[in-house]
Amino acid sequence: MSEPVNLKKNVYGENGISEAVFEFGEKIINQLEDRFKKIDETAEINQLKVLSAMQKRRVSEACLYSSTGYGYNDIGRDTLEEVYAEVFHTEDALVRPHITCGTHALGIALAANLRPGDELISPVGKPYDTLEEIIGIRPSKGSLAEYGITYKQVELLDDGLFDFDGIRNAISDKTKMMTIQRSRGYLSRPTLSVEKIGELISFIKSINSDIICMVDNCYGEFTETIEPTDVGADMVVGSLIKNPGGGLAPIGGYIAGKCEYVENCAYRLTTPGLGKEVGATLDTNRSFYQGFFLAPSVTAGALKGAIFAANIYEKLGFEALPDASEERFDIIQQITFHDPNAVIAFCQGIQEAAPVDSFVSPEPWDMPGYDSEVIMAAGAFIQGASIELSADGPIKPPYSVYFQGGLTWAHAKFGILKSLQKLVDAGIVDHERLMK
Repeated sequence: MSEPVNLKKNVYGENGISEAVFEFGEKIINQLEDRFKKIDETAEINQLKVLSAMQKRRVSEACLYSSTGYGYNDIGRDTLEEVYAEVFHTEDALVRPHITCGTHALGIALAANLRPGDELISPVGKPYDTLEEIIGIRPSKGSLAEYGITYKQVELLDDGLFDFDGIRNAISDKTKMMTIQRSRGYLSRPTLSVEKIGELISFIKSINSDIICMVDNCYGEFTETIEPTDVGADMVVGSLIKNPGGGLAPIGGYIAGKCEYVENCAYRLTTPGLGKEVGATLDTNRSFYQGFFLAPSVTAGALKGAIFAANIYEKLGFEALPDASEERFDIIQQITFHDPNAVIAFCQGIQEAAPVDSFVSPEPWDMPGYDSEVIMAAGAFIQGASIELSADGPIKPPYSVYFQGGLTWAHAKFGILKSLQKLVDAGIVDHERLMK
């Protein structure tokens, strides 16, 4: 064995990774060289896309400074929104630190473009848990349901494909908007490729071209060389503490799409009559620009980590979704253990691999917005940043954990090995299985 390999193994050993776990991981990585090369090629294309947009929109040093107070004439804020619109190939964009998270961004987009008597449909089954109270699936103050906006959902077919007949039957004269969640959330269903989203939107528009098609783009940005707005989406919505923030954005969200819909969102975010004209950026512009610039490379590292995790745990007999060989359309990896103790051990391993709060041991708790106890591991520089190394899962059957992020591939790799080490130490994974 060469000296660099010995040195690397020793360093991992000093950081709590046994020789058996390390060598098991190295065997897996050696089989992933071609897939990792393809991810790097996608990142290269997306990097040039972002760079070109910044150059075309003439990003200058002045754009890196920020405003206070009302935020009038914030050249950095306004130019950044032009850059986002350029990258997503849309008419306009709203990119603001005042959007607190992805759920908030989605809530703004829905409330801004729906009116009493309108109908919202999800053609891809139940949305992410935190949207349930916004829509009114679970009663909550200020929900869309309280404003007389109705909701339907059409489940995916058993094979994960769209139920086109069900969607056609669900659409009525009241149907105003479709909300299409790209990622799976806490459901065991496929993440949607941009191509599949385009097929769905084309079908919906063939029935009624006036229906607004909004895509929840969280976790999916830059995983492919095109985005949902390239295939007909009227709006895409996401969080800056996920992929597009590149790990540097300290807060924020974005909405990109047609001018009319984005303008409605701006009036909902601020107030009628003011819209995009106000909103101080308070020293966030530099991190927003730099994070967006780094986002393609950071996303690539997270994708590698997800594929590595799937191959590690599928080899050990656990169910991975996507599976070890599937093409990736978001950064989330689901591993199903059918054992709550395994979910907890996995998350504790991820926490121990963190640069921040590595000494903290996460436990399940009643987190706002969820209908069961949830365990979350995230020793991040930005609180709740899912683009950083993190894992979470509801403590309910089938006892799955959801892993995502890693600002670098090396950190994602270490986090996965640490999670495996915790499972080995807990006796959940037999040490002998690593030697086969």
